[in-house]
Amino acid sequence: MLAVFLKLGLTSFGGPVAHLGYFRREFVERRRWLDEAAYGDLVALCQFLPGPASSQVGFSVGLMRAGWLGGLAAWCGFTLPSVLLLLLFATLAPDLGGTVGQGLVHGLKLTAVAVVAQAVWDMGRRLCPDLRRTGIALASIALLAVMHSAYAQLAVIALGAVAGFAFYGRGGTLGLRPAPTTDAIGALLPRRVSHAVGVLAFALFCFLLIGVPAAVRLAPGMGASAIQALQGFDAFFRSGALVFGGGHVVLPLLQQQSAIQQTVEPNVLLAGYGAAQAVPGPLFSFAAYLGWMMSSAGARIAAAALATVAIFLPGLLLVVAALPHWQAWRARASTAAAFAGINAAVVGLLATALYSPVWTSAVHGPLDFAIAAIACLLLVRWKTPPLAVVALCAAAGIAAAVLG
Repeated sequence: MLAVFLKLGLTSFGGPVAHLGYFRREFVERRRWLDEAAYGDLVALCQFLPGPASSQVGFSVGLMRAGWLGGLAAWCGFTLPSVLLLLLFATLAPDLGGTVGQGLVHGLKLTAVAVVAQAVWDMGRRLCPDLRRTGIALASIALLAVMHSAYAQLAVIALGAVAGFAFYGRGGTLGLRPAPTTDAIGALLPRRVSHAVGVLAFALFCFLLIGVPAAVRLAPGMGASAIQALQGFDAFFRSGALVFGGGHVVLPLLQQQSAIQQTVEPNVLLAGYGAAQAVPGPLFSFAAYLGWMMSSAGARIAAAALATVAIFLPGLLLVVAALPHWQAWRARASTAAAFAGINAAVVGLLATALYSPVWTSAVHGPLDFAIAAIACLLLVRWKTPPLAVVALCAAAGIAAAVLG
């Protein structure tokens, strides 16, 4: 299992949608570990939950095929290559201070503009297909423009769920009620993923989401290093717990965390986010880069590992909690309606992040705008591979810096 997912982790470029395509070819067509119905149900579940969908699908395949150690091996194999590549970039970033280095970093920031703009465009068309969901997205943008609290994003997501239920929750309007199918997932679940295990996973998720920030506030006698570690864990865990709609949404969530704002400059954050587009595997591995940048020299490896585990853990706990109950949930129109509202609110969340910090930190003149616009059109209209767009923006940034 580790070998299979390590190969995928080294070769899966293109983001979560592309990853799910690679997984289907590997597990449905080539190895026949799952049939089409089981794989379709699994993808639907992981897209329904917050968290990194491709990593959740991979972990679930490993869990179904080889138990808990199989799930762990699948997650490690798929995640480790991107983590190591981003840590390599983090070690080189401080030395990128010359003209070429500054141009490279600026080119990576322009990559982030193009990638987030593409995500807003694609998610807006897919998740806001009618006037009501478009209205939810626009209301989210307006609320985020006037709310500057640390809980603003959580409030927007909650209000999106309420609005979705109010608009679509009764009667399953607009076809939001999923069509009933046979329990394809349940037929493959090992006995270890029982209802009791699901409840335990959800209880642990709630405990970490609520208990870690409470521990920081209620333990004034704790050492400074321990408090810093708990604050970092909470920042990444909370961000991972609120990511609906794809890995790109993690950028605004991380950017709003005070523990990250106080230790990582916006330019450094966006450069790492741009570099994350050039590596295979899950975008959530970006957390390893941030963990490295947030810590002192002696604790960087431990901080990167803690950040990586913290941001993936909520999504994995939720998928374990949901697996035994998925068939009952998917038959409820009210559940699908609430998540339709949440996904529309997420479009507003990502659109707000496109302006600040992504646009304001990267686009400083007509040339920057031209590079970002060309890169975005290459992604949206020509379906150019993200790695090629990263290389183009990096080369353009270096050329602009060298030529003045």
